[in-house]
Amino acid sequence: MKKSRGRTGRKRRRKHLESFVDGVNCSNKPEYIKLKKWLKGRGFEDSNLRPAEFLDTGRGLMTTKALQAGDLVISLPEKCILTTDTVLSSVLGEYIMKWKPPISPLIALCTFLIAEKHAGEKSLWKPYLDVLPKTYTCPVCLEHDVVSLLPEPLRKKAQEQRTTVQELYLSSKAFFSSLQPLFTENTETVFKYSALEWAWCAINTRTIYMKRLQRECFSLEPDVYALAPYLDLLNHSPNVQVEAAFNEQTRSYEIRTNSQCKKYEEVFICYGPHDNQRLLLEYGFVAMNNPHSSVYVSSDILLKYFPPLDKQRKAKISILKDHDFLENLTFGWDGPSWRLLTALKLLSLEADEFTSWRRILLGDVISARNEQQALTITAKICRFLIEETQHVLLQISQLKRNKENFKKQLALVEALRLEDLKILQKSAEIL
Repeated sequence: MKKSRGRTGRKRRRKHLESFVDGVNCSNKPEYIKLKKWLKGRGFEDSNLRPAEFLDTGRGLMTTKALQAGDLVISLPEKCILTTDTVLSSVLGEYIMKWKPPISPLIALCTFLIAEKHAGEKSLWKPYLDVLPKTYTCPVCLEHDVVSLLPEPLRKKAQEQRTTVQELYLSSKAFFSSLQPLFTENTETVFKYSALEWAWCAINTRTIYMKRLQRECFSLEPDVYALAPYLDLLNHSPNVQVEAAFNEQTRSYEIRTNSQCKKYEEVFICYGPHDNQRLLLEYGFVAMNNPHSSVYVSSDILLKYFPPLDKQRKAKISILKDHDFLENLTFGWDGPSWRLLTALKLLSLEADEFTSWRRILLGDVISARNEQQALTITAKICRFLIEETQHVLLQISQLKRNKENFKKQLALVEALRLEDLKILQKSAEIL
């Protein structure tokens, strides 16, 4: 009798341990204790969420009670949220009000983050700044060699992102200099490019949407960025649904879940139905088995399989361009997209079928030959992309051996490319 009770006790204990297997509770770490205390002082009620380290997602929040659809996950009071109101009520406020032409709300927030981080112990926001990542993996932070391994459409967007941040820095330098009276050091050493890059990534990857009224002291860009301490530890999953908004009655930002979550499991929110290229571009991570993921076909690859001597080639390309059929052509988990097939059918039209191009765009079948030709070329493109992806994966595994310091960045691109390979192989089967 005693024996069996001991075994049950052991079983129960093991079960309790298993429920923590996915995540290691981190709420006893000094930085989280300080953050919780700081939030409490600003009116945040301790919820059922605990900071934890997870195998797949890194740090996130686990729940200490089972959640049902409709349950409130978190309610963060306005006082805890960092917006342009916070910036204007700080010492930066009068400098921003005076500066012409007015700066953007985004630069105001970046400036505040850089200044507060520089203030160190003196910053009122130190408990929050201490839990922000020290480095980010958005394309703007990636090494040049790593960017060159991204799929072509994403590579282009990564370069655009870098240019955006560089231009933002150059156009803000004069404003940063105007803040000299607030600092003992030269502002050039405080507001370095690397500091702006860090602040921009912190806002771009962690912001929640909270619309503020247009103010004269800011440029006309929408003032919608807000940083939400603790709440921003919640990770993204494409498989959950949540409702998130600022509640005017409670003056808090609230998230309710539309999914169930077991006790001691990681609580997820959904940033939107984004594919992995968008997730990597905006947030610096990829989601495995993402149902929204796609592999993009660039116009160069699209046209590679059609004879350059085709007399109607120019006209076909111009029709596709005019009707926006040269962008967003993809392979997904269910094979080639309708848009990709449509573009290929139009390019496959014979001279005597060319006048029927409008019917192709409407989804009509022109001829069995045209259908077959489009499918044959789709299969060729799919094969080409599979080979290209395998080639890049080989390069990545070689680089991982030689470049220790890029390992994290390379692992990210590898995860993206592996997901692409799975999609392309699935498409090849379907075709």
